[in-house]
Amino acid sequence: MPLTALIETTPSGLEEEVVSLFEQLRIPVLRYVLSFRIPVADAEEVVQEVFLALFRHLQHGRSCDNLQGWIFKVAHNSALKQRSRTRRQAEHFSYLPVYSDAPADSSPGPEERLAATQRRQRLLAVVRALPEQDQWCLSLRAEGLRYREIAGVLGMSLGSVANALSRAVSRLTRAEEFDV
Repeated sequence: MPLTALIETTPSGLEEEVVSLFEQLRIPVLRYVLSFRIPVADAEEVVQEVFLALFRHLQHGRSCDNLQGWIFKVAHNSALKQRSRTRRQAEHFSYLPVYSDAPADSSPGPEERLAATQRRQRLLAVVRALPEQDQWCLSLRAEGLRYREIAGVLGMSLGSVANALSRAVSRLTRAEEFDV
């Protein structure tokens, strides 16, 4: 069922549509929110708030056009707010330990694990060195949004999105070439 399908005005119809969208987009939205480097528990809370906002949005009879773009835009704004709250809290609790972003790799041998970890760290460093807007564009594109949808979510022009993605991919490609 397309995301822009007409939504029934009955409460159960709204609930079913929001649940369906939640099932389709929860993981991509969560991945995008996690790209803001906020804790997993906070990111999951942001995702829940996004879909609650979606329910309220639809309950008030607002536009059903491009719900995927709307969801990612709300997720983007909510993640920015959560990241600010997280940073403020981190300043107050700076003595807490820092956990690694990279999960343990399950490759068969130690050499392969080391190579994969180094590659992941190098690519992650390249992504983190990108301007924040380029990182967001890359994350949204990785979640399957089209350039026009990304432009809408981030409030950028289509050309700016294309340039940001081109720069990001170029830098990642160069980082991969050094590996060979």
